[in-house]
Amino acid sequence: MVKYFLGQSVLRSSWDQVFAAFWQRYPNPYSKHVLTEDIVHREVTPDQKLLSRRLLTKTNRMPRWTERLFPARVAHSGYILEDSIVDPQNQTMTTFTWNINHARLMVVEERCVYCGNSDNNSWTEIRREAWVSSSLFGVSRAVQEFGLARFKSNVTKTMKGFEYILAKLQGETPSKTLVETAKEATEKAKETALAATEKAKDLANKAATKQQQQQQQFV
Repeated sequence: MVKYFLGQSVLRSSWDQVFAAFWQRYPNPYSKHVLTEDIVHREVTPDQKLLSRRLLTKTNRMPRWTERLFPARVAHSGYILEDSIVDPQNQTMTTFTWNINHARLMVVEERCVYCGNSDNNSWTEIRREAWVSSSLFGVSRAVQEFGLARFKSNVTKTMKGFEYILAKLQGETPSKTLVETAKEATEKAKETALAATEKAKDLANKAATKQQQQQQQFV
């Protein structure tokens, strides 16, 4: 049995802008698990389509209970192949990705089609399909559930990363990441707490001084 995912996302940028950003997605604050990207093949077909194959190295962790099946050095890294077909005339880009190691444990295949949005020509629509399978006897269903849940989480990160890069390419200030926002909130909370402590000390000193003055008046 294979777990299937079907989804659709919209980027509020033109197809040309998304196409340019696609090749510059890494690094970004939401893709720290992507270590390397290498183009292993590229060609332009007679009908002017661009074909590319890239090899990506990622650090997505597997379920902890599966780590004993693989050497520690290998268990924490994954190798992904990405094929893409770009049709500039029709303004479509189709990508197909799949993992080439840990295939016995789990295979995640993804197909994405980037095209103009039917409601707004200046936006880009991404139609995404994924298939998660496992041949690990006895626990394949659990592995597939884990893989599907992680895939959905990664889709969210992918879209945030895309928006971040698009903003940078368009000269805009990228939205702050959750980590940056949390860090700022923590620093602000520390400053507020420090200010409150200083104010409390000041009030306490004033109260002590006033009490001392009152006591001296009665002596």
